[in-house]
Amino acid sequence: MTPTRHPGDPPWHRKPRRCGQQESTTMTAHNRRSSAAASSRTAGGILGACCLLIAGLQSAFAAELPQYAEYVHQGVASCASSVCHGSATERTGTNVLQNEFVTWTRLDGHSRAYQTLLTEASQRIARNLGLPNAHEAAICLDCHADNVPEERRGADFQISDGVGCEACHGGAENWLSSHAARGTRHQDNLDRGMYPTSNVEKRAELCLSCHLGTADKFATHRIMGAGHPRLAFELSTFSALQPPHWAFDADYDERKGIVDEFDTWTRGLLVAARKNIELLQGPLLHGNGMFPEIALFDCHSCHQPMSELNWEPTVLTRGLEPGAVRLNNANFALLLPLAEVLGGPLHDQLLHRIRGLNLSAARSRESVATASRQLALSVDELEAAIARGAGPSERQRILNGVLFRAARGDYRDYVAAEQAAMAMDVLLISIERWDDFKERMDAIYATVENDEAFRPQSFAAAVERLRRAL
Repeated sequence: MTPTRHPGDPPWHRKPRRCGQQESTTMTAHNRRSSAAASSRTAGGILGACCLLIAGLQSAFAAELPQYAEYVHQGVASCASSVCHGSATERTGTNVLQNEFVTWTRLDGHSRAYQTLLTEASQRIARNLGLPNAHEAAICLDCHADNVPEERRGADFQISDGVGCEACHGGAENWLSSHAARGTRHQDNLDRGMYPTSNVEKRAELCLSCHLGTADKFATHRIMGAGHPRLAFELSTFSALQPPHWAFDADYDERKGIVDEFDTWTRGLLVAARKNIELLQGPLLHGNGMFPEIALFDCHSCHQPMSELNWEPTVLTRGLEPGAVRLNNANFALLLPLAEVLGGPLHDQLLHRIRGLNLSAARSRESVATASRQLALSVDELEAAIARGAGPSERQRILNGVLFRAARGDYRDYVAAEQAAMAMDVLLISIERWDDFKERMDAIYATVENDEAFRPQSFAAAVERLRRAL
């Protein structure tokens, strides 16, 4: 029996997730993440991250998102042969597992993203938006399918395949016939139009184009009001949940370079912060009337029972009056523990500018744009500090900082608590202590399992128990 998904379910919940995925096991996010992280740790770390930055850097940062690049998408069927990526079992004689299509079909919710549009819930959303249906509306297909223009759809292309191979790996027009040929390098594939998903920043940009949105495709407050669930994302966690259809081994490291969980988290967080800032500087800020786009704000600053008297200022929102509608600053909040350990005096500047951004929303749209530009400068400085590397002791201190802030009540807002829980998971893995504290993490995840039942005090107490045990 398929359980009913609650619109506010966090991504690690065991119910069908936002792309229609239903977990095939009872593993929580950190169960699944742990197995992927173990291979990452053994195959590489900081050295692998450096290799990745060097290999293919020019092609990676020049890459255009697959939906907009000018390459024909051949369709999932072009990848599904049993001698290509459609093997029923993993193979060891080649540099890929060759069962990627089977993993995607059976376990990856992206393969069912289009089917989600056929459900009664999706059709109701479409009706509320005044659309004939969801499965033909570009506003839905842009993220629930590989929605490239008709002229860029090959003979085997089917929109009903959902978020298929080329939605992430790029149109295969120029590399399909050559990418598996003997002597072909990964860089050759990138040069022919393959999207560099092994580059953390570009992968984050790709994922966030739907799981956060862009100025061109964004789950607006109107769409959410029609019934669409709230969006959340953290690169390391969601990569583990996908689940991975690749293996971090020596061959992968040689061809692409391995980035460990910590670096995936930090670099994904930086990209998410930048993308949030871009949205605050773009057309969505100006909205369609007297309000800016309301989906830029924290949903739970308005959507909570009137009887629950939970309002308290936090470190980030100090100065905001009761009843003020808060910007969604969850990604920014998790930058502070990083800055405290790796950025030196940058921490105080970053805190000041995050507060300034929050306060600017109570003044004017122009103030928001100005404050977000200032915050972007601090994010750039933090990126440079993070790039210098973080060893085990620094990672331990960053985890301590997240735990201290969470136990103190800095993450009273649900979206911040959600991000903090995922950060704790990553950081425990990065210091190789995850197995020791699995039960403590289970308890923390339980407090953020349902946004409507979230109690800041319960979250803080669960974190404090982990902090003391650590």
